[in-house]
Amino acid sequence: MSRPVHFEITADDPARAVRFYESAFGWKIHQMDGGIRYWLADTGDGDRGINGAISDRQLPGQHTINTIGVASIDAAIDAVLKAGGTVTGKIDDIPNIGRFTYAFDTEGNAFGILEPLPGM
Repeated sequence: MSRPVHFEITADDPARAVRFYESAFGWKIHQMDGGIRYWLADTGDGDRGINGAISDRQLPGQHTINTIGVASIDAAIDAVLKAGGTVTGKIDDIPNIGRFTYAFDTEGNAFGILEPLPGM
């Protein structure tokens, strides 16, 4: 069974959102290497919960995006399309992470699909 493994909180002002989540919840947040406008959020230790990120809002009305970990991104894309969803069509290779794409469910909700590298 595939489970959520990451979230993205989209923001009009990511720096403001970073300050909020650090202050409100004690998250440890840092900008990704290379000057990429993507801030990784460490939400704590333990078995419960997942880590995520804060990024620029790309679409009007876009909110939190959950990423689902899968064994095969190609098989997951086929399953999403067969179930009536759509996929952006672009698969990104994220160094040291895995293969990733965005998709949309039948209600227009965005989510990510991640095939992690072996051992991740």
